[in-house]
Parts: sequence; structure tokens; C-alpha cells
Amino acid sequence: MDALILSRIQFAANISFHILFPTITIALGWVLLFFKWRYSRTGDDAWMKAYFFWVKVFALSFALGVVSGITMSFQFGTNWPGFMETVGNIAGPLLAYEVLTAFFLEAVFLGIMLFGFSRVSNFIHSLATFLVAFGTTMSAFWIIALNSWMHTPQGFEMRDGVAHATDWLAIVFNPSMPYRLVHMLLASGLTVAFLIAGLSALRWLYGDRSEQMYKALRTGVYMAAVLIPLQIFAGDMHGLNTLEHQPQKVAAMEANWETQGHAPLILFAIPDEETRENHYEIGVPGGASLILKHHLDGVVPGLNDFVAEDGTAEHPPVLPLFVSFRVMVGIGMLMLAVSWAAGWMLWRKDDINRPMAFILAGMAFSGWVATLAGWYTTEIGRQPWLVSGVIKTADAVAPVPGSHVGLTLATYLALYAVLIVTYLTVLYKLAVRAHHSNLEQDSDPRDDTMTMGKAAGGALAAGE
Repeated sequence: MDALILSRIQFAANISFHILFPTITIALGWVLLFFKWRYSRTGDDAWMKAYFFWVKVFALSFALGVVSGITMSFQFGTNWPGFMETVGNIAGPLLAYEVLTAFFLEAVFLGIMLFGFSRVSNFIHSLATFLVAFGTTMSAFWIIALNSWMHTPQGFEMRDGVAHATDWLAIVFNPSMPYRLVHMLLASGLTVAFLIAGLSALRWLYGDRSEQMYKALRTGVYMAAVLIPLQIFAGDMHGLNTLEHQPQKVAAMEANWETQGHAPLILFAIPDEETRENHYEIGVPGGASLILKHHLDGVVPGLNDFVAEDGTAEHPPVLPLFVSFRVMVGIGMLMLAVSWAAGWMLWRKDDINRPMAFILAGMAFSGWVATLAGWYTTEIGRQPWLVSGVIKTADAVAPVPGSHVGLTLATYLALYAVLIVTYLTVLYKLAVRAHHSNLEQDSDPRDDTMTMGKAAGGALAAGE
């Protein structure tokens, strides 16, 4: 039981579970603010009822994100002490800024957002919703700043093997940070858009034809239809930035072994690192050059350029990057087709049909899959470095027996399996029972304090 491999799997499992929930709360906070703004502008109670329904999802997601985030942070000390020993002077302050400027902001105003609708003025409640949404975005800003610095580090100097900051602006706004931040924020928006559209479609399938369901459905579908082209453009810009600063990662993503012009865009292959070739390759001639260089004859770097003199590879593992990148892109193309088809249907007929409802419901969590695939592409693509050019992953792992890591890994996986099943069950119950709940009654939403209490009451209360 290799401690390095098990520690990497454990951290990957923790961050994979954790990232699911901030991916929802980052964008959902702004959607809730939109619902609140529409209610304030129109006085239509359906907008506020939509707010009450989705604030439950926000509260539950926020709680799980906090719990899993705390667990993940402990691993810097238990599994990766070399990381903080080497770059703690930079990573520590960035993580502290995230807590001070983002988490505290969310925690302080979340209570007003959940419980204050009938206790404070409409303006104060809207302000609290804005500050919570702003806090989630600031949290993403600081975390992406640190993660991007690990890929494209600058603004520091090494003294006796320890990194010391020399330019904080250069550290925060490192070369890849703007591209990664935009890409992540758009990914969060798409995740929430399809979650809203999918759960609304599930409610439609169970016979819910309420105005608040339709308002949420239209919001989710139109939001997805607008954001997916922006994400495709942002992804292209991000890819060009990665090609400039991490060419070995792009070569692995494309399974391109030789530096060449008119490089093919490989649609399917089984990369073989031992023979350094692709089996069963299906490609589009010149496609990779066109995408990466915007010219059919553009020269694309090959993996064989990143081999040490002793024959060892100095590039990330090829197969996981090749597969995960295509999963992300494939889901993105599916999102484009589905959101535009559903948007056209809603625009023309002001409703959806049963097949489209099934498709939307089936894609409710497609954003999760795409986000994880993109995250794996990014993080595995940095290997064998933990911080590019500064410290390798193998040099940061804790000297603990692999059996100890294996035991905690098994515990984490079992716990996360229970939590994710519980989370999905609660969302399912919220959707299918919505037409029986107080949200569907013709009451003044200002009197619906019980709904807000349920939102903060935890998974069981929300499900009921």
C-alpha cells in the first residue's frame, strides 16, 4: 500500500466531494438574488416562492461544502506537510484571506437570508442575499488564485528551500488565474442552470404546473443557453493560456506524441505510454492545430519533447487527461444542444414536452460531471509537480504508513457515499413533493417563515 498513491487518492476523493457543493452555491446565490429582485420589481409571489424552494438547496449545499472543506484543509498537515513547509508563506495567507473576506461574510449574513424575510425590511433581506452571493464568489476568487499559482507560480523567491512572497499582486494575478476564475465561475453557472432546469423538469413530470416552477424552469434553461457559448469561448482562451505555460499538459490532453504541424484532433484513441503511441486512433486531420493555434499548419507540442535523458517521462499521465478532457468537452456540447432546444421550445410554446422533461431531469447533475472532469484534467495535468517547478508531489507527502492512509481513505469514501446519497435523496423529495408543500399555497410569502426555518434545519428538515 503505497502512501503516496493512497494520499493522492484520498485528497482527490476529498476535493472531488467538496467541489460539488461550492459549484452549486457560487452561482445559486446570484440566482436567488435574481429571484428576489424579480419579486421586488413585480410583486409576483411566484418569484418569492421560487426563492423559498431554492434557498433550501442553497442551505443544504452550503452546509456540506463547509464540512467537507474543513476536512480537506486538515490534510495539508496530515498528508502533505511538505506543501506547507515549502510554500506555506504563500498558501497560508491566501487561505486566510478566503476565510476573512468570504467565509465570514457568508456566515454572518446567511442567517438573515434564511430567517429574516419576515423580520427585516425587503431591502435588508435583499442586501443579505447579495452579500452571501458576493461572499461565495470571493471564496472562489481566493481559492482559484492559490490553485492557479500552483500551476503558474510567480511573485516569489526561494530562500533555503522555502518560498517567500516578493510581489503579492503577481502571486494573486498569476498568468493562469484570470482564465481559471472565469472558467470556474461559468462552470458553476452551468451547473446551477441545469440543476434548476432538471429539478423543475422533474416537478413537471410529477404534475407540478405552478407558476413558480415555470419561472425556475425558464430561468435555468435560458441561463444555460446563454452561458454555454460563453464557456466554450472561455475554454478556448484557457486552452491557449495553458498551451503557453504548460505545453506538456496540452500534449497529454491531445495524446499528441510528436511535435508537428497539421496535428490531428484525436476523437478516440487508447494512448499507450510504454510504446508512446495511440491505438485505434480516430482523428480529424489538422483539427488540433486549428483549435490550439487557430491555423491548420500550426505546430503543436508533442509528448516526446518532455522526456528526460534517462528515458523517464517529464509529463503528466496521458490516459486520464485524454479521457477526462473529452468527457468535459462532450458534456459541454450536449449542454449546448439541450439548452438551445429547450430554450427554443419554451420560447415557441411556453412549455416543454415529456421527452424534453426527461432529458432535462436526466441532465440535472451534468454540471457536476463536467466540473469533475475539468478539475481532473487541470490537477492531474500538473503532475509530477505539486507546485510547478518548485516542489514535486512525491517530496511533499507525509512519512506515514500506507495502511494508515488506506484506513482513513476507506472511512472517507464510506462517509461521502452516505452523504451524497442523502443529499440527492433530499433534493429528489423536495422536487416531487413540492406541489404538496406550503410553497404551492396562495399565502403571502412574508408569512412563510416555516419554509425559511426548514431551509436551515438540515437535510431531514428540508426533505420534509
